[in-house]
Amino acid sequence: MNEIAQNLNQQMQQENPYAYELLSELGKKLFYPKGILTQTAEAKQKAYRFNATIGIATEKDGPMFLPLIQETLTKYAPKDLYPYAPPAGKPELRQLWQEKMLKENPSLMDKSISNPIVTNALTHGLSIIADLFVDENDPFVLPDKLWGNYNFIFGIRRGAKNLTFPFYTAEGSFNTRGMKDTLLSKKDYGKAILLLNFPNNPTGYTPNEQEATEIVTALMEVADQGMNLAVICDDAYFGLFYENSIKESLFSRIADIHPRILAIKVDGATKEDYMWGFRVGFITYGSKFPAVLDGLEKKTLGILRGTISSASHPAQTFVLNALKSTDFQAQKQEKFEVLRKRACKVKQILNHGHYDDAWDYYPFNSGYFMCLKLKGVDAETLRIHLLEQYGVGVISLGESDIRVAFSCVEEQELKNLYDLIYQGFQDLSKQNSSEA
Repeated sequence: MNEIAQNLNQQMQQENPYAYELLSELGKKLFYPKGILTQTAEAKQKAYRFNATIGIATEKDGPMFLPLIQETLTKYAPKDLYPYAPPAGKPELRQLWQEKMLKENPSLMDKSISNPIVTNALTHGLSIIADLFVDENDPFVLPDKLWGNYNFIFGIRRGAKNLTFPFYTAEGSFNTRGMKDTLLSKKDYGKAILLLNFPNNPTGYTPNEQEATEIVTALMEVADQGMNLAVICDDAYFGLFYENSIKESLFSRIADIHPRILAIKVDGATKEDYMWGFRVGFITYGSKFPAVLDGLEKKTLGILRGTISSASHPAQTFVLNALKSTDFQAQKQEKFEVLRKRACKVKQILNHGHYDDAWDYYPFNSGYFMCLKLKGVDAETLRIHLLEQYGVGVISLGESDIRVAFSCVEEQELKNLYDLIYQGFQDLSKQNSSEA
């Protein structure tokens, strides 16, 4: 094992052995090399005559570029577009994102967290966390209402053993007891990775204050029984809280609560700031142990260096300029209101009772989506029927659930959408009856 990795591991073990034990075998081997990028950073500070360290081309004291490209980006200085961004991301962007995080999550003010590290959006951030913390057959715990890509990122790529629990209780609240029992079922293993995604994809649900308190209490009780937990908060849809829910990330409640619990926040500008194609995400760690934060940051940089080297500099610049703009909050609030009104309209439509013979809907209060639970019709059969007969696209999940993204349907069209889904349901119900 490399000497730098050994030193990082030793420092982590001395301050918090539980965090070190959470690392995968790959995670233990990772480090940030003192190679070209380290030497380049030193040269940037001290090489005042000639800096012949990094593999870009320059002219006239700036990066070389094609005028035909720069013509479309005239508002931006070439230095903010063409050179490589630092592996951890543009320092000013990282600082502003942390400031934004602290402002939007008041519970974080007294917590110790790392500086956010820039990733190529959330999927990349989650894959980094999988590499750092997951070995084959490690327990990976998450609710049964989940984004399908988790299976690929953690299961297929890293060999995690997926353990799901029912998302909702019979009363329609978050199933904290199911989460706790599933974690404790692997108590003898000593370690588990827990993923919590709020607002949830596909259900559009975020816990309320009581549920959030119960989740934190349950995690502490599990840790008290000797389990090391890496708790990943996938905050892809952060901030899109419309009704009765907490208005901050669970990361802010979980960070620092127990030496055996490592809180990890994966978020980004992609969905919450309507910048999907820019692919700018962040990883933030929560721990009161400085050596843990330092070690995890350097190991994360090691993965970045060994995969993409650094995320897109132009995309980071675009996000940075947006965050600095005086119009940012007002424009973002305007889009939030559009989505909130759509969510409320969906509930108004569904609560009329016109569709009660066809489905129930799962509780939702946030995010982009909501889910229908069909009565007596197969979800995939309905999905195909809607697509072929009515030109309507929805997502089927399992045998009975349909996910509807109200985020991409105009408010005035929502009634037509659900009417067509209902018509498709009736078509199949009649067909099933005639075949019986």
